[in-house]
Amino acid sequence: MNESSLYCKPQLSRRRFVGSSLLFSSASLLGGCVARAESDIVLYCALDEVFARPIVAAFERSTENEIGVVAKYDVESTKTVGLVNQIIAEQQSPVCDVFWNNEIMHTVRLQKLGLLKPRNWDVAAGWPSDMIASDGTWCGFAARARVLLVNTDKLPNKADRPTSVMDLADPKWKDNCAMARPLFGTTATHFAVLREKDGHDETIGLLEKIHDNAVILSGNKQVAQAVASGQVAWGLTDTDDAVIEKDNLRKVEIVFPDQQVDQPGAMRIPNTLSILKSASHPIASEQFADYIVSAAIEDRLAMGDSSQLPISRDSKFTPRVMPKDPVRWMKVDFEAAAEDWESWAKELMTIFEE
Repeated sequence: MNESSLYCKPQLSRRRFVGSSLLFSSASLLGGCVARAESDIVLYCALDEVFARPIVAAFERSTENEIGVVAKYDVESTKTVGLVNQIIAEQQSPVCDVFWNNEIMHTVRLQKLGLLKPRNWDVAAGWPSDMIASDGTWCGFAARARVLLVNTDKLPNKADRPTSVMDLADPKWKDNCAMARPLFGTTATHFAVLREKDGHDETIGLLEKIHDNAVILSGNKQVAQAVASGQVAWGLTDTDDAVIEKDNLRKVEIVFPDQQVDQPGAMRIPNTLSILKSASHPIASEQFADYIVSAAIEDRLAMGDSSQLPISRDSKFTPRVMPKDPVRWMKVDFEAAAEDWESWAKELMTIFEE
């Protein structure tokens, strides 16, 4: 292994293996420098550490520990935005090699700033075109779906249950349905996509109606919990938050919305992987990228607590969150949806200010 180099980076945790022993050396620094080998990759990761860390460790083992990963994980309080803003702030003195995002819109933000490296992704045949950047700078994998979670005690008859995201604006559900504020995460992505598909004015009108009709909560987890506890009859959330309530044996059912032929289909929002254009270790980063965007890793994420949805046709595992019937997926142009993100976010802030 090459000589070590010094670089300064706060709050990086490093996991390395020596022989058959697992060693944790954690560098949780308030500031200062940490030594790392020239072959190490610096990974910024927005996926929850509990899910990502074992996969990172498996990658290291697959290289016989010739490549190590120095990882900085996201925290819930900052969502993905903190890592993205850090990448932007570090443009003149790059640190990050690879960015693993648990959503997509802010990855597209980095793409549009020219900070990501185009590449040919080694993925299975038939990979959906909306899951790979038009310029090859990112690849989507292991998705979450946007779903309706229904309290079956409050709505025991299936015929009475909502079937569309648009039902959030229906006065019949006044104060009895819930949605997260559409300023962060997958809810923000969802309505940015709808703006691109349906138009700015129509989407703003829909959001104003939802604001006045639905219970607006801080996040998708809180929506799922409100449904499970009976605070509301149903809500719009993500599959990973919805399946937790099912696993906890709460009286809830998951509905994949907008499945009729005249409806757009359910939206899935993938994890994304990208290599920074300024990556200091491009060869090792390429190896890591090919390892992560694989059917084996998608299956591993599908088997986990979050029950993520594989994109690859080579996947061998069906997540427990999926229904028996096939799901119609919405065709999405994430790059178009990310246009004018800052002005769109400011506009939504005026509607959904706390």
